[in-house]
This record gives sequence, C-alpha cells and structure tokens, in this order.
Amino acid sequence: MLPSPALSTRMRAVDLIRKKRDSGELSREEIDFLVAGYTRGEIPDYQMAAWLMAVWIRGMNRTELAALTEVMLHSGQVLNHSDIPGKKVDKHSTGGVGDKTSLILAPIVAAGGLTVPMISGRGLGHTGGTLDKLEAIPGFNVNLSLAEFRHVLRECGMGLIGQTAEIAPADKKIYALRDVTSTVENVGLICASIMSKKLAEGIDALVLDVKTGSGAFMKKEEDSVRLAEVMVETGKRMGKKVVALITDMDQPLGRMAGHANEVWESVEVLKGRGPADLRELSLELSAWMFFLGERTKSVEEGRRLAETVVATGKGLEKLRHGIRLQRGDERVVDEPQRLPQARFHTDVVSSTAGYVRIANCEQLGTALAMLGGGREKKEDKIDHAVGLEFHKRIGDRVEKNEKLVTIHYHSDAKLAEAKSLIVGSYVVSERAPLEKQPLVRRIIGA
Repeated sequence: MLPSPALSTRMRAVDLIRKKRDSGELSREEIDFLVAGYTRGEIPDYQMAAWLMAVWIRGMNRTELAALTEVMLHSGQVLNHSDIPGKKVDKHSTGGVGDKTSLILAPIVAAGGLTVPMISGRGLGHTGGTLDKLEAIPGFNVNLSLAEFRHVLRECGMGLIGQTAEIAPADKKIYALRDVTSTVENVGLICASIMSKKLAEGIDALVLDVKTGSGAFMKKEEDSVRLAEVMVETGKRMGKKVVALITDMDQPLGRMAGHANEVWESVEVLKGRGPADLRELSLELSAWMFFLGERTKSVEEGRRLAETVVATGKGLEKLRHGIRLQRGDERVVDEPQRLPQARFHTDVVSSTAGYVRIANCEQLGTALAMLGGGREKKEDKIDHAVGLEFHKRIGDRVEKNEKLVTIHYHSDAKLAEAKSLIVGSYVVSERAPLEKQPLVRRIIGA
C-alpha cells in the first residue's frame, strides 16, 4: 500500500530519520512513506542509509517490525502456486561461511515429493549468497521471469532464483544497501528482509536456519534465539508453519568456502560423500521440511526419507534436472573441472603444535571477500573461482607447519592482507577444548 499524495506532502525523509535517531516509534504510514519512496527512487541512498543506521542503533518494536515486514511484502506480488499440486516448503539461512545447504536440500526435498520455490539472495558482508554460488555453474540463470519460475517448479519441483522486479522489490533494493553500509546485523531488519521475501514465495511452510557464533550476524546465542522467535512469530501470524533451528557457526560449515568449490562440495554430499557436519545439517533441515510439508508424520521419518533420496541418487538426478531447466551446464555434476578454477593456491600453516581452539569464522569470511569472493560496493563483481579450503576443525590436533587453510586465488593484490587475517583467525593451544558445541543447539517453534 503506497502512501496517499496528501500524506506524502506532509512527510519528509529527514524528519523520519531524526525521529528514529531520537528513539521515536514510526507509524505504519511513515514506514510506508520511507519504503515506497526509496523503492520508487524518490528517496536517495544516503537518506535510506541514514535511516537504516538509526534503526540499527535504536531498534524497532514489534509493531514497527510488523509494519516494515508487511510493507516490504506488499511492495510487489505475492505468488500463488495453487495450480501446482502438493505443499510448497522453503528453507532460509541467516548466513555464514561455507553455508551451502540450499544447494543440497532443495534437490533432496523436491525428489522426496514436495515443491521448493526458493527465492534467494546474494552475499551479505562476510557471508556467501546462494545466488552467487549458483552463478558459478556456467550458464545457470537465476534471473528467471515469474512465468519461467513456475514452469521450472512444475517440471522438477524446485526452482532457485533471485528476487524479480515483482517480488518484494523494496527488500531487493534495501538488502543491497545494507550490505555496504554495515547495517546488516539487526534483528528487525533481518526479520523484515527474510520474511517479506519468503512469504512472497507462496509457501505453506518455512524452515529457518538461524546461525549463531563468530561467523554469524548474531554472535550470541541469546540474540539468535530472539531473532528466531521474532521470525517464527511473524510467519505464524501470516498463517504459515514455521520452525527455526539455532545452528553453530563458530567455524565454517564443511571444508570449503567460496562459490565454485561450494558447488563441488554440495555435489559430493548428494553423492553420499562430503564433510560429516555438512551432511548432518543438510539431512536435518530436509527432515524438518518433509515434516512441516506433511510429507512425513515425524522428523525422524523425514530424516530417513532424506537419507534414502541421497542413497538412491534421486537427489543428484534432481539437481541435474534443475540445472538443465535453468540453462546451466549439468555436466559440472560429474566433471567439476568445468566449474571456474583459480590459477594459484597457497597454504596457511600453523606456527605451533597443539589443538585448534578458536577459528574466527567472520575473519575467514572477510579474507575470502578480500580475495574477490565478496562485495565491498553494490556494483562489485564476484570472482567465482576464489575460495578457501579448511583442513582443521575446532578440537583437531595440528602439528607445527601443518596446513590449516589452502587459499585459491587469482590476484596477489590483497593476498598478504587476507593471509594475515586467516593466520589471526586461528588459536592453537596445548589443550583441546573442554566441550564440543552441538551442530544444532536449539529448536524454536517446533
């Protein structure tokens, strides 16, 4: 709903920036005015950036959050997939380093009988984005029209695209601005962004993967829980089945971070291989999607179904089909050398023997972004070939001069700086950590 012309003439963006800066509560009409004006190009980047920073500092109450989510949701179309039989279920992660589960569970869940209309985003800050990873596959088109998206969904039960001009256009524009103005890590802004986009997909149920730890936007578990609770509440208020898993991001997920290398690692999991943590989380998220989508009567049954889909190769075949329908080169599934390859590689080794106690995940993600795997400005291009390969996890024994990380890169322009960040990310001590954090720490809304 756009503000009326009469109302618009009485408002100014600068007054609303000041109001939020001074801890005032914005009305639904004021939020409408700001979001609609920015989406139409009438309010410039610098004013929206100032308002976002004011929100980041002062926060929003539940009334403002509900208004922002609904305004962003209705800034475009809300899809209707009633012509496609069965339940429509999606998953969303709040982002981390090496977090490539969407590429794994979408084909698993589609092969298991549900429809997965996944509208994803690009990298934010130090975290990777599903769209950027998919575009590492030669020819893969994430910019389908809504008609093409529906065709893909009908044909293979899954589609992975970016926001079109019709779907939550306000979020698409604000999302890009948050990434480059350091206004990402805010419960209200994260919730409104995620839920407006996901609720516009026309889904029946949503599984949220809310990260916590050094590589998450929410570093403290209590903040992650608060975000999860707000998102679950928002989704249920809109009539959707929603559950949130609080999952560990104190270290990268899997062994790879980047784009092409994460695609390769996802394929490995669908072949029944790959790192144990990535396999475990992908199966757990798939199980909850099966359960919420009423494909199975329990989460345990959902896990067994997911395991069967992988073991029989149906998930892998579904990935091939999806890549083909979105005009990508499906041969990458069997020939990973067709993915972009970095020209050079170098190792970061441990300066001492002992046990890995800390791996600062955010710094590792920042190092990857420096090498071309992320964006500093909205218009920056991603280098899909650069990546990090992790050889040690928290609690692992490491010897002096043993490899911690392998850097795959093209240019040495920022190599020394990135390498220094990686070195500083690891703490190796004589004693192993006393306890190992579980991969799934809590479940909200079950």
